[in-house]
Amino acid sequence: MDFSDEMRVAVIGASGGIGCALADQLENDPRVSQLYRISRSKTCGDTVMMNYDDEKTISTAAELINEDGPLDLVIVASGLLHNSNGLYPEKTFRGLDPVSLEKLYRVNVIGPALVAKHFIPLLSPDRKNVFATLGARVGSITDNNMGGWYGYRMAKAALVMLTRTLAIESARRNSYTVCVALHPGTVNTALSKPFQRSVPENSLVSSLDAAANLISVIDGVDPDQSGHHLAWDGTRIPY
Repeated sequence: MDFSDEMRVAVIGASGGIGCALADQLENDPRVSQLYRISRSKTCGDTVMMNYDDEKTISTAAELINEDGPLDLVIVASGLLHNSNGLYPEKTFRGLDPVSLEKLYRVNVIGPALVAKHFIPLLSPDRKNVFATLGARVGSITDNNMGGWYGYRMAKAALVMLTRTLAIESARRNSYTVCVALHPGTVNTALSKPFQRSVPENSLVSSLDAAANLISVIDGVDPDQSGHHLAWDGTRIPY
């Protein structure tokens, strides 16, 4: 199943490394007739503002976009692993902190869930459409053999559950909708920067390459894959 030749696309988190790269590539895609760059700061030519801490900004963005017609692709490219305020992946359960956990869930799960609430109804009713979020391999319960990183693992696992649940409901409402969580690999962005020393050189990819990989996977998905957690090469990551 192919996209329309006049795709309308929204990229949420377009000011981040992967989000900006996705928006740039989609803007140059001849199939894309309209692109909305959405984030909380205008650092990548963003056209619409949104703040996960304020649901009204999400609903307002959706209402604004809906005036122009249905969407074919929504990508939620936001994510949080660490920040400059002391949030850092836990090495042990002794490091669990309620404020940090809440922040991780707000950005990695609650925000995307609220985007789904307001943006999935905007998806086209009569042609292929995709709602995609940025998953992570560490969010796989089956694949967790190392432990640690409690908050981020928990949040990304919850995101996969969100994706699966959205897929079940969406299939009843719109047979053309595909909901997927996408693992981009280890990307050379600020999110991965503190952890790159342990990453094999050939496993670290640029944001441009990551974006190209993700767009390729999105192009290839069909309703049978709705609810899946997929890696950058299209392979399925176990729940």
